Amino acid sequence: MKRSIVVLMVTLASFVKLSAQTNIISTNTVAEQVMLGAYNPTLYLATNIINHPDSISKGINARVSADSLHAYLVTLKNFKNRNTGSDTISIVRGIGAARKWVFKKFQQFSAANENRLLPSYLKFDLALCGITSHKNIFAVLPGTDTSDKSVILIEGHLDSRCAGLCDTACIAQGMEDNGSGTALVIELARVMSKYSYKRTIVFMTTISEEQGLNGAEAFADYVQAKVIKMHGVLNNDVIGGVICGVTSSPPSCSGVGSIDSTHVRLFSFGTFNSFHKQLARFVKLEYKELIKPIATVTTTIHIMTPEDRTGRGGDHIPFRQHNYTAIRFTSANEHGDANLIAGYTDRQHTSSDILGVDTDADLILDSFFVDFNYLARNAVINGNAAGMMGIGPLTPDFTLTSTGNNLIVNILTQQQYLKYRIGVRTLTNDWDSVYTFSGAISHTISNLNPANYIVSVASVDNKDVESLFSKELQYSVISGLMHPDANKKSVELLQNKPNPSDEATTISVLVNKDMSHKEAYILIKDLQGKEVLKTKITLEMGMNEINYDHGYHKSGTYIYSLMIDGKIVQSKQMVFTN
Repeated sequence: MKRSIVVLMVTLASFVKLSAQTNIISTNTVAEQVMLGAYNPTLYLATNIINHPDSISKGINARVSADSLHAYLVTLKNFKNRNTGSDTISIVRGIGAARKWVFKKFQQFSAANENRLLPSYLKFDLALCGITSHKNIFAVLPGTDTSDKSVILIEGHLDSRCAGLCDTACIAQGMEDNGSGTALVIELARVMSKYSYKRTIVFMTTISEEQGLNGAEAFADYVQAKVIKMHGVLNNDVIGGVICGVTSSPPSCSGVGSIDSTHVRLFSFGTFNSFHKQLARFVKLEYKELIKPIATVTTTIHIMTPEDRTGRGGDHIPFRQHNYTAIRFTSANEHGDANLIAGYTDRQHTSSDILGVDTDADLILDSFFVDFNYLARNAVINGNAAGMMGIGPLTPDFTLTSTGNNLIVNILTQQQYLKYRIGVRTLTNDWDSVYTFSGAISHTISNLNPANYIVSVASVDNKDVESLFSKELQYSVISGLMHPDANKKSVELLQNKPNPSDEATTISVLVNKDMSHKEAYILIKDLQGKEVLKTKITLEMGMNEINYDHGYHKSGTYIYSLMIDGKIVQSKQMVFTN
């Protein structure tokens, strides 16, 4: 039976996608030149330049409209079916009509902002669901300074689906997945086009996410082939729903029918020294310092350990695979895991992924599955982060040294700012502390407690905007003294991160000295001594890590050990709470 399923999946994959994307072009060559940085910024200057960070943050927070998001979603649902293989000719139904409408919205926003926003299609060929020619829709807002040619991308996929991967006859309104992300991108194009940023910002809705991330893959291929620099990618997928389904993909909600409109999840690849995780931390920091103090309803941002939900994927992944920094925004609660087996009752990837229901039979929807205010708050978090990325300074490089139980940070590049921030973390995905110093290019963090410290830095300009944070460096402090090289253990098993964990965690082994060994394993047992996992780990100089997916609703305390050549070298405890 298992063999039959595998053969069926291979056959289906062959039917859906026969080759890689080819003939990838932007229909607006001017937009392409702007993304390349080969343009005159004075041609796109606003008459009234609004570029102060305070004006941008407060303006985005005030102007993002739940009513606008609602209106976009009503229009999107009326296209009935946005499957990538659906009608491309009709002006009222199918993916073609939806693409044309998004493009016209970008044109409207451009006309309202002195034609500064440059709409375009990204055309590409791919044999997919019976169609060979496809289009993403994007709009380019030119930066005011071409000295740093890196581009910021805000994206969400436009296409929808039912149970059948290429079913174009069903009703597939796709309101949570992913009308919500599409509406967010459109609204931010409207709101953010009023302001001016040093870096260029691109707003994009992709197609064929549901058949294998093909639209995002096409754009990632395109920017790589054109050598367009990317400052960061903010992907929004399933970002407006608040109700927990029976099969919500972990790590997610705790109970069927539970409501959560005050939390949002940020997924990203990697652990130690991951620029993707660094971007997620930056998003959270900008929200905490700029939006949270003025927000009517505050949001808790969770920096998740895995790159995506268990067994799932999204349009941030092709960009990461092309070595661009990318993260995914997803609502705290999802209505299903899209695994449409017998007995599946959730809405995701079905005709039931609708905007809401009419409870009083007056033919007007009055109970909604998408929370427009929650979606608006998530749009503000995106826009605020992208805005600060757009006007922020350059990221510095640094060294990390020690004396006693102090860490010394020395800024090596971008020394012109003379103001910097230091992010320090230990056991979690977020920073424990963020220090600020000015008037110097070095700073000492004093009197540290014993721990393994992971450190990164950012520049701060004269308007108090920080850059994206740098690479991470780590140092261990033990017994109140910095670990001298002569006394370092050859290998150290570090505390897992985060701890406690939800569903996934990272186990790290620090190799301080060359060591001869045949094989090494991480061994995980429960408190009764039952083996849960035994997996190989490669031990090379520096930090070595594995990601452990424990599973959802499996709370408890476990022992994990480093085994080298059959001998347990060191053990620690880790806790799962969900």
